[in-house]
Parts: sequence; C-alpha cells; structure tokens
Amino acid sequence: MQLSPYLLFNGNCEVVLKFYEKVLGGKIESMRKYADTPMADKVSPDWRNKIIHAHMKIGDRVLMASDAPTEHYEKPQGFSLTLDGLKSAEEAKRIFDALAEKGTIKMPLQKTFWAESFGMLVDQFGIAWMVLF
Repeated sequence: MQLSPYLLFNGNCEVVLKFYEKVLGGKIESMRKYADTPMADKVSPDWRNKIIHAHMKIGDRVLMASDAPTEHYEKPQGFSLTLDGLKSAEEAKRIFDALAEKGTIKMPLQKTFWAESFGMLVDQFGIAWMVLF
C-alpha cells in the first residue's frame, strides 16, 4: 500500500506541475486535459484546456493533481508536503529557496535539534511545504 497526495488547483495545475518538475527534478508521466475526455462538451470552452488528471513521479513517490472547477475548489489548508531524503544541505537550500520564491516563509531553513536543515513555507501556489535534511 502507498499513500500519494492529490492536489487540487484552481485552473493553474499545468503551470504548477511544470514548476515542481523543474524544481524537484520530477517527471510528469501524464497530464490529461478536459478536452481529451468524453466530458469535453460538458465543460465550458475556457475550461477544456485545464487538467482533469496529472500524474508525476518525484523520486520513488507519486504526486497527483488536477484543476478543480471553481465551484468545487477549496484553498488548501491543514497539511504540508514534506521533502526529506535529500542528498545535501545545499540541495535542501536550493529547493527551499525555489519553492519560497513569491511564497511565504513560515520558518527559515535552519539547523534544529532534529535536522541539519529544516524549514517551512507556503509556495506561490498556496501549497505548504516542509524541507528537511
């Protein structure tokens, strides 16, 4: 059994996942748009190029996501995605800084009693992260 996060976005899923792919070294394995499904004619024309389902590998983990129609979208809250198993403190800093750009740092990346480097932030897309090395 595996537990995989599924993130919902308000129309910018493709932009977000391409950003995560670049910053985290992930690989988008599939990204399907509403236009490519049998329900294409049931969504408004401006929504047809939005993502109905995406699947991304980051290391040996899976991150899934989609665009939620506006009436179903809720701002993410009450959770954080955690990055651990990083190769070095330098890699942790690079990733932390990239995720923090245009976001909000909740706890700067710093040495703690449990980690050489630990920090918390909310990225520009509203997703909370903890980075740990």
